[in-house]
Amino acid sequence: MSAATFTPTSIPEVVEIAPRVFQDPRGFFLESWNAHSFAEGGLEAQFVQDNHSRSTRGILRGMHYQLRQPQGKLVRVVRGEVFDVAIDLRRSSPTFKQWVGVYLSAAQHNMLWVPPGFAHGFYVTSETADLLYKCTDFYAPDDDHTLAWNDREIGVEWPLVNHEPPTLSDKDRAGKSLADAVTFP
Repeated sequence: MSAATFTPTSIPEVVEIAPRVFQDPRGFFLESWNAHSFAEGGLEAQFVQDNHSRSTRGILRGMHYQLRQPQGKLVRVVRGEVFDVAIDLRRSSPTFKQWVGVYLSAAQHNMLWVPPGFAHGFYVTSETADLLYKCTDFYAPDDDHTLAWNDREIGVEWPLVNHEPPTLSDKDRAGKSLADAVTFP
């Protein structure tokens, strides 16, 4: 039996992963990454960096990407819930400018594979959320780009709490529109 179920989203390269969870009265166990079983599921990646982000309800982080050192990201939530979004920024792709959003939560134990070539971000829907993600390339501050979270041409439908604007960092507030952003070939 496979260690996980791999379900392509409406953008087939972006994959939701449901690991097999073993639960008993003591708690649970799951494999969050296994190179062999993930390769069998179609996801072959070498990770070089792990990140941990904690945020509170209403915070939006994104939409981030690196152009010269593109990062694939395996994202999971270990506390709380987020709405996780990937936007295809590959001009040669049939899904260019399309986005997909998946609720990731500690309760569901689900993960999202965001391949290189995509902008990534998330919005916190729970009181607090801890998000962990593995990256296929190192963070490169001089290659860090931010796409506007609310770009009208893309039209991400964020599940904003009470329809209030999200809390953003200065960097994310200054995100570029798709018309002004650099994209992948």
